[in-house]
Amino acid sequence: MHTTAYCLFETTLGTCGIAWRHAVDGAIAVTGLQLPEPTPQHTAARLEAEHKALAAAPPEPIAATIRRVVRHLAAEPDDFLDIELDLGRSSPFFRRVYDEIRGIPPGQVRSYGEIAQALQQPGAARAVGQALGRNPIPLLVPCHRVLAAGGKPGGFSAPGGLMTKTRLLALEGYRPALPACFDSASAVERAAARLAATDPVVAGCMVRPLNYRPGLGDSAYAALFSAIVHQQLTPQAAATILKRVTALSGDGSIPPPQVVLAAPAEQLRSTGLSRGKAEALLDLAGKTLDGTVPSPNLLAALDDEAIIRRLTTVRGIGRWTVEMLLIFRLGRPDVLPVDDYALRRSVANLYGLGEIPSPKQFAALGERWRPSRTAACLYFWNAANGGLAHP
Repeated sequence: MHTTAYCLFETTLGTCGIAWRHAVDGAIAVTGLQLPEPTPQHTAARLEAEHKALAAAPPEPIAATIRRVVRHLAAEPDDFLDIELDLGRSSPFFRRVYDEIRGIPPGQVRSYGEIAQALQQPGAARAVGQALGRNPIPLLVPCHRVLAAGGKPGGFSAPGGLMTKTRLLALEGYRPALPACFDSASAVERAAARLAATDPVVAGCMVRPLNYRPGLGDSAYAALFSAIVHQQLTPQAAATILKRVTALSGDGSIPPPQVVLAAPAEQLRSTGLSRGKAEALLDLAGKTLDGTVPSPNLLAALDDEAIIRRLTTVRGIGRWTVEMLLIFRLGRPDVLPVDDYALRRSVANLYGLGEIPSPKQFAALGERWRPSRTAACLYFWNAANGGLAHP
């Protein structure tokens, strides 16, 4: 007869939970570990449902494990290799995967394909991913240390998704290779010069100096906050409203998410914001606090499409707005905003196309500028706007 129990405990990540099993011979083994859910009640409910566990005080072996987990999440890495785990409910293949990844030291990573190779099943990378997605004891079975091909984050089924995965890796000292970026106008000029060698139109655009200074390190929250306020307004009107909204922070800066969420709806509306924009700012603030909108460090590590997928879940934020952030805040080198009408019109004029290409036609045309489509776009805007890089 086995009995399963659980308890909750506090960490720097939030309220975690651990489940363990008592065997008839007195042995104690960990059967589950739950990373923080939105509330402690949710964490407890998940443990009760998935492990059929009852709340109880932890015996000393479990209390010792809890202390080690707390230290690990406070950036004192532990490999947890000596902790007894009960993975009896997992399939034999899944258990082989878990045994293999327990051998990955903190601060190091391997790919799904490498794990499959180590198991002598090179075609089983997808099955490895399925095993990791059903891992009942995350952290102790460190599925966060397994990445997709090319060092991409891959998936993570624990609460918080890739935000939690990235944070766990950072706590262990892992620093991913960051995507390439343009850090200055001169970097753009070098990329455009390579295009100009085979494209006389790009060469002709380069006669005008480029005024481009990417805001590397800026927060996505601040950039999107400003973008929402500016939507469908003249620059002057937007600046007036933004000044009123930033007064909420007390120092004239973009108010933090907590301040926005605490502000009464009528106070936001009194600044001149429309109802839709006020609701969009509230959604932005909420999604920043829950991790959907990444921190600057995580933003710098995510690829372009991952950023677009996350940020377009914010109310009022479309793909074009995120592409402007990628170009003007992050300096990403290969962005082609096909929905930008002014850009398509500029290209039609410069190349003598006769008519403005559709977004689909423009995407096909833009293949000639890979992998430096951002550089081409900046010069096309520059040519159309009399020296101003931003549309």
